[in-house]
Formats: sequence, structure tokens, C-alpha cells
Amino acid sequence: MPENSFPWFVYILRCKDNSLYTGITTNPDQRLLEHNHSTKGAKYTRGRRPVYLVYIEQQDSRSLASSREYAIKRLNRTDKEALIRDFEFSKI
Repeated sequence: MPENSFPWFVYILRCKDNSLYTGITTNPDQRLLEHNHSTKGAKYTRGRRPVYLVYIEQQDSRSLASSREYAIKRLNRTDKEALIRDFEFSKI
């Protein structure tokens, strides 16, 4: 299947210890379940459960999603919190 045949999502999770985790996926619902309930979740989040989805945005390709993920990971905590605060789930 070509990379552009389905959307990719960049997401931020808030962990139990209030830390933030940024990742990408094609299936946000499944990925959140994996982070919270399986060994397929990122090693970082396994010890910080439960995790909550606090931000998500759609990208047209894996490449764009990866670039955006990298940009978000480079933000400082204050800027990440501002991104989350300004986000509206109703827009997705």
C-alpha cells in the first residue's frame, strides 16, 4: 500500500507522572490502547500508565508526520503545553 493512501497522525500523550510523550501512528485509537494495555506500547510509557491523549493532528504521509513529530519533540515544555492548551479535539 502506498504511503499516502491513508493518513498519519502525530499525537501527544500525558503520562501518569505528568510527563509528555510524542509519537506517530496511522490508528490513534489502537495506538492509545497499546500504550495503556500491551507490550507494544513505547517502553517510555509502559512505566507511566495510564496515559491520556491530549493532542493529535493529521498529516498526509509518514514523512510529514515524522518531520512534525521531530519538531514537536524539540519544543520546550512550555511550548508543548501551549500547543496542547490551544488544541481543540472538535477540529479533528
